Amino acid sequence: MVLTDPERRMSVRRTPPPAAPRGEGVVPGLALAAIGVAAAFGVHALVPAVPMLTAAVVLGVVAAHLPGVAPLVRGVARPGLSMAGKRLMRLGIVLLGLKLSLGDVAGLGWQALVMAVGVVLVTFFGTQWLGRGIGLSNDLSLLVATGYSICGASAIGAVSGVLGKDKGDERHEAEVASSVALVTLCGTLAIAVLPLLKAPLGLDATEFGRWVGAGVHDVGQVVATAQIAGPQALTEGVLVKLIRVAMLAPLVAGVTLSRRRKSAGHPVDGDGRRPALLPLFVVGFLAMVVLRSTGRLGSGVLDAADTVQELLLAAALLGLGSTVHLPTLARSGGPRMALLGLGSWLVVAAAAYAGVVLTT
Repeated sequence: MVLTDPERRMSVRRTPPPAAPRGEGVVPGLALAAIGVAAAFGVHALVPAVPMLTAAVVLGVVAAHLPGVAPLVRGVARPGLSMAGKRLMRLGIVLLGLKLSLGDVAGLGWQALVMAVGVVLVTFFGTQWLGRGIGLSNDLSLLVATGYSICGASAIGAVSGVLGKDKGDERHEAEVASSVALVTLCGTLAIAVLPLLKAPLGLDATEFGRWVGAGVHDVGQVVATAQIAGPQALTEGVLVKLIRVAMLAPLVAGVTLSRRRKSAGHPVDGDGRRPALLPLFVVGFLAMVVLRSTGRLGSGVLDAADTVQELLLAAALLGLGSTVHLPTLARSGGPRMALLGLGSWLVVAAAAYAGVVLTT
């Protein structure tokens, strides 16, 4: 068969361009993320009160606005930073499961379990109600509610992966980054504010630790806050916090199931498929919990996994922070975001305090 000239031109137009070597497009962004993680580690080493994950978010935001670096962040480094914000986040969430054992949960007693679950539910639904009431989007309200009620940025990253958004959805990426920034800011402020309220509220070390564990967002922030009241407070705070972390899996499953129902049987993700009820990384998280519960892992392995997990999450949070554009954020709902952050902070603190008073 002989092609005419028009047919030849059409066949040339339809020929797809050669694919870039796999991984080549993400190298600059991943390299920038590695540099940022090293800088975040340095900040934490110089100022121990600033958690490395908090420093990573802030450095990501700064990089997105720094004149010499911003073009790189928005250009050649964007694929790698986006990959860090999504894939490295999921790997970090999987390793987060090694912080929790079933024996630790059982050892707290049913009162503490009920208290932690109650705080999560009140904060999760209360924050969504408040966010929608002040005019923020359903997705943004859901992301903030997830971060405040479960485990900060890690939970936001987990839930954002099951919302069925297309890859490269700039609005979704901005909402995720804004939620992470808000939750990280409030969790960091808790390190300074909550210890000042210990005496006025009449809390002993055990009660203070449980209040912090139930009301502060990130595991690292719980450690930084609770340790001020001593080792007993630290132990109680971390255990209660890990119960909230354990609720990550059922919460993700619940969000996924809700999205399925609202889609009325239609695909809800960007690839035209219905997401699994429990995404693979959540299954991995549960598998790590079970593995930790066997007692077969030595302290050296757990310490190494903890270090890797923190590095992965730091890279992921730096990638998310780099998507924040402060002028756009201020125009699109900055005051309302601040109001939601303050309102949700009050909700989780009050619910946690009530839970502690009723169960201790």
